Amino acid sequence: MDVAAVLGDEAEVLLEHTCSCIPADHIEVPGPDHLDCSDGNPSTRSSLHRLYDSGRLAGTGYLSLLPVDHGIAHTAGMVFAPNPAYLDPRAMVELALAGGSSGIVTTYGVLGAIARSAAHRLPLILKLNHDMQFVGLSHHENILFARLKGALNLGAAGVAATVYFGGPNARRELQLVSSVFSSARRAGLFTMLFCYLHPGLFKNQDLMFAADLTAEANHQGVTIGADLIKQKQPRSTGGFMAVDSNYGRTVPAMYEELTTAHPIDLTRYQVLLSYCGRSGLIHSGGERSGNALKSAVRAAVINKRGGGTGLIAGRKAFQAPLAEGVRLLHAIQDVYLSDEVTVA
Repeated sequence: MDVAAVLGDEAEVLLEHTCSCIPADHIEVPGPDHLDCSDGNPSTRSSLHRLYDSGRLAGTGYLSLLPVDHGIAHTAGMVFAPNPAYLDPRAMVELALAGGSSGIVTTYGVLGAIARSAAHRLPLILKLNHDMQFVGLSHHENILFARLKGALNLGAAGVAATVYFGGPNARRELQLVSSVFSSARRAGLFTMLFCYLHPGLFKNQDLMFAADLTAEANHQGVTIGADLIKQKQPRSTGGFMAVDSNYGRTVPAMYEELTTAHPIDLTRYQVLLSYCGRSGLIHSGGERSGNALKSAVRAAVINKRGGGTGLIAGRKAFQAPLAEGVRLLHAIQDVYLSDEVTVA
């Protein structure tokens, strides 16, 4: 794949940029030996090695994850209407395997339906909690839909959860997830935290993508022991000041010395606050609208060059026919396999 051709007018801006605020030698850059110097439970490291050694990106230090948990928070009818075939869990596994995914992140019900036939072929990650449904989506409150014992019984390699940072229930969510993650790591499972900002914080929804706010959520996520952080790709910064001058303490250096308005520099700041990349930063698979291929490739380039660990891309892949979804996943992976796309 010609990455520059796919990026079009943005090719030079994204492919030639160098991070001068936070140089690459200040972070842990993903690579084949990414896990060799990590501490912690040997069984957890073994589970992580299995994840990093699966799919088309095996042995590179990068990850390409397929998430299929959208039907809880967004309604299954809406999410799967473009391609109802993926309401069959077996179709999800087929896409993950054909698409060369490192692993699949999905619900207890899906794993229960496919674990027996898929656990030995693909790392399974159980999403433990979801946004409450049928009480109004504006609540944005995560509750447990599954338990750690279920992940162990189904042969999962890891568990994932979401916390809506800044929300009215964030402290409860964080304490609950912290406890579950601690138990998961003792049991030899790795952990992945979706560090989302609570939409109720913002009149301006663009602040959901502010680098300073999202990076702070990342930092709290790694502090409770998340091995992987899933975050929205940043578009701007200055979120603390836009929300409330007293919401979080800031210093000018956060905005004048540690980052710029460039998307790769904004991503580098997210990596920096994820313990300098020791917990891998996974981004969403690009904008929902527009050219799906260009959007996904652009997201992968920004993530990789910023020092991230990979993308988690699902909806664009499973809302399309299998062959088209596979092409999209492979295009993302080709960015991480390309020697020409380097860490900035």
